Amino acid sequence: MDFNTLLEIKIENGSLLVLLGPLLIVVILITLMFVIYGAWRNRSKIKLKWKPVEVEASIAKLGSVKLVPDNEMVRIAHNAWTELITRKAAIPFDEENDLIVEVYNSWFELFREFRILTKSIPAEEVRNNKDYKQLVQLLIDALNKGLRPNLTRWQAKFRHWYDEEQKKRPELSPQEIQRLFPQYNELVTDLKRVNTQLIGFAEALRKIAHG
Repeated sequence: MDFNTLLEIKIENGSLLVLLGPLLIVVILITLMFVIYGAWRNRSKIKLKWKPVEVEASIAKLGSVKLVPDNEMVRIAHNAWTELITRKAAIPFDEENDLIVEVYNSWFELFREFRILTKSIPAEEVRNNKDYKQLVQLLIDALNKGLRPNLTRWQAKFRHWYDEEQKKRPELSPQEIQRLFPQYNELVTDLKRVNTQLIGFAEALRKIAHG
């Protein structure tokens, strides 16, 4: 059989033989290489399913939420978890050392990052996948039902008061000044409540991301 012969069929000793020519073998091998390379290039697009994860979402008032994450959902949950645990948002408030204005700055940044993460979720997934709908609801409610009520009630009022007091009392430390706020105990109680909920929310995100 010469190189250009693709296929040869013959009967030998009463048996049917099908012989592949060298050129056809080369074509088959090249085709297999392209198929394997294409699968390797697209490996990141393959959606892997994790086991169902059940989390308690007290901050969003959704109670127990059960999700079946895939690789994209795990990425989003991991990023949201990282944003929380690396900011003051999910760290217990230390009255001796922490500054309320810095906590509010941290919450502002968290708002921005959570909005970015939420917008990064493909719209078709939110439309067609109930697990993604629940994840979006968790992220949005963490902001609107978790952070926003405290910010709406206290942030502007406290910042205005704090800026004025700093000018009046340059001899005092920032921690000493903030403790003079007329509604300090009420503000801090509410702030700690939100912190506690955010810590629980961070744990829920960790469970979704890391199992």
